[in-house]
Amino acid sequence: MSDRPMTKTGQPNRWRDSEDEAADASFKSLTREQAAALRAKEPPVSPWWVVAAQAAVGVLAALVGWLLTGRSEVAWSALYGAAVVVVPGSLMARGMTSRFSSMSPGTSAVSFMLWEMVKIGVSVVMLVVANRIVQNLVWPALLAGLVLCIKVYWVALLWRRRK
Repeated sequence: MSDRPMTKTGQPNRWRDSEDEAADASFKSLTREQAAALRAKEPPVSPWWVVAAQAAVGVLAALVGWLLTGRSEVAWSALYGAAVVVVPGSLMARGMTSRFSSMSPGTSAVSFMLWEMVKIGVSVVMLVVANRIVQNLVWPALLAGLVLCIKVYWVALLWRRRK
């Protein structure tokens, strides 16, 4: 006989184990008041705040690049790298904050996956056409702007934890 839990039909359930059952036993649903208190204690970070911070970091990276090198193409390249993060991020923020995406948990999950695919697709297309849009493109500057803006997500998480 198997030491696995049994299903309703009496067959061993190969997908469940004692750790799952222990986790299920220790799980406790929150009351409405407890959920409200948790939301008040840990308020969500607005996606628009993150997009605005990414745009500010991108402009700052472009300004620093221009001041260090004196070349405008470095500034434009860094700014375009920031746009590769900010434009798709703002599309996703718009999609995720729409009324449709908050209809039900299932709709929210599908909406998140859809908008994440849109975000990745737009980013890839923007990188592919970068050389046609920015004259005398400087790839290291573009990548620096892109990476700095991506790191803003971590700053937003740390900022939330510090509050």
